[in-house]
Amino acid sequence: MPAALLSPGMCVRFVPVLAGEALMTDHALAVVRAGALTTVQDLGRPGHAHLGVPRSGALDRPAADLANRLAGNPPEAAVLETTLNGCAVRPRSTVVVAVTGAPCRVTVDGRAVPWGAPLRLPAGALLDVGPAVSGVRSYVGVCGGIAVEPVLGSRSTDLLSGLGPAPLTDGTVLPLGRPTGVRVRVDVAPQPAPPAELVLRVTLGPRDDWFTPGAVGTFVSRPYRVSPASNRIGLRTEGPALERTRQGELHSEGMVLGAVQVPPDGRPLVFLADHPTTGGYPVIAVVHAADLPAAAQAVPGTPVRFVAVRRR
Repeated sequence: MPAALLSPGMCVRFVPVLAGEALMTDHALAVVRAGALTTVQDLGRPGHAHLGVPRSGALDRPAADLANRLAGNPPEAAVLETTLNGCAVRPRSTVVVAVTGAPCRVTVDGRAVPWGAPLRLPAGALLDVGPAVSGVRSYVGVCGGIAVEPVLGSRSTDLLSGLGPAPLTDGTVLPLGRPTGVRVRVDVAPQPAPPAELVLRVTLGPRDDWFTPGAVGTFVSRPYRVSPASNRIGLRTEGPALERTRQGELHSEGMVLGAVQVPPDGRPLVFLADHPTTGGYPVIAVVHAADLPAAAQAVPGTPVRFVAVRRR
C-alpha cells in the first residue's frame, strides 16, 4: 500500500526479505517457523583463510548433497540446515523439495510424507520438518536452490564471522533460483544413521609434543562425550583433561577444518565449518575430513573415540 494511503494509527507489519532475485516474484519460500537455528548453507567459502574468512558451509555435506540431488539441483545450490527441532516453510509456487540428514517427521498440511525422498509441494502448502528423532541437523533442498545474495562466492551463513544471511526468523521470505529441470526418479534414498558412537580418525600433531606421553595416550585410548556446548564452530568434548608439558600459549597460528585444539581446561575441541582461521591453543591432532559429517549429527552425550591412524 502506498504511504500516502496510510491512515493515522493504522497497523503496519514489516516482513524481512533476504536479497537475491527480484523480490516481486512468486518463486519464493516463506518461513513460518524458523526453529532453534535454521541457516542457509551451500559448499561454503574455502580458500579465504588468508583473509581471516572461515570456510563455513553445510556441516553434514553428504546430507546436503543428497537433498540437492533429490530436489534436482546441482551440488552448489544452497539448502536450509535445521538444528534439533526443524522448521516450517510455505512456498509461493509449486516446488520439489527433499528433507535429508537427521531423521524426522515430515508433513505437508499436517499429512505425513516420506523423509529422504523428493516431494512435490503445491503453492501455499505448509511443509513442516519436525524435531530430529536422532541426530542433530536436517537439510531441506528446494528445486532451484535458496537464491539469497552470495558473499565471497557463497550463500552460507557463518555464525563466527557474521558473513552471509542471518539465521532465519519467522516471517522471512527466501527467494528461490530457477529450477534446472532435472527430475529425480527415486522413492526413498538410503542415508547413514546418526552415530551411536562417534569414532574420529586423527593424524597426531602438529603440537602433540606440547603434551605428556601419558596425555597423548589418554587422548587416543580413553572415551570422551559430546558436550551440549557444541555448535557449528566446534564440537566440544567432556572427559579426561590432557596434561601439557609446556606452559603459556602459542603465538596465533593457522587453524584447519578438523583441528583438535586443546584449550586451558584440557578437553579436546574439534573445529567444524565455522571455525576461526587462527588460534593460540595447541592442536594435538587433526580429524580426517571424511569423519566430520558424522560429528555434525552427534547429539550431546554421544561417546567419542579418537583413533590415531598415522603421525604427521
